[in-house]
Amino acid sequence: MLVRTTARDGIRRPSAARGLRATAVAMLAAAALASCTQGTPQDAAPAPASPSAAPVDNADSADQAEQAASEPTEEPALPAEPAPEAVRDAFATLQATLNDTCTPGAGDCAYFLGRVTQELTELDEAMRADPKGPGHFKQPLADMKTLFTKLGTDRSTPHLEKHFSAIVGTRDGINTWMQDHPDDYR
Repeated sequence: MLVRTTARDGIRRPSAARGLRATAVAMLAAAALASCTQGTPQDAAPAPASPSAAPVDNADSADQAEQAASEPTEEPALPAEPAPEAVRDAFATLQATLNDTCTPGAGDCAYFLGRVTQELTELDEAMRADPKGPGHFKQPLADMKTLFTKLGTDRSTPHLEKHFSAIVGTRDGINTWMQDHPDDYR
């Protein structure tokens, strides 16, 4: 039998078929990418789909492609203000510590007090940056300022254990204040 099947021979199909499939995949990816971009200027030269998709035959097209590639791409601007949910998210992580505690001097406070202090710091930053303004969060910001003044810059475990009552009391006081202001966290 002169004609053999490729399965019996173990021979693959010619590379042209693979090339067509690769080109089709590249074109689909380029089309998907193009449909996802926003704000693309109408007069901008289109970026090539892939380097191997099609060879450039004339010098003008090559110059345009080079110019488009060398132009800086605009990255999406980050919002100037944090999203309103920043306070909500920071409060949620602080609330997650409500059922946790430790025994000062027993060696189990390093993580807990460090975490509560970090959560209070992040909540303080979120409240100050919130569109409602720091005046809206006057009481909790004052409580955190008092705590941070007591703590200073020392975040060692013995120092945090020394101020255990102030840290936990501030956390609990802010929780109570936030419960009276549900529009700030729901």
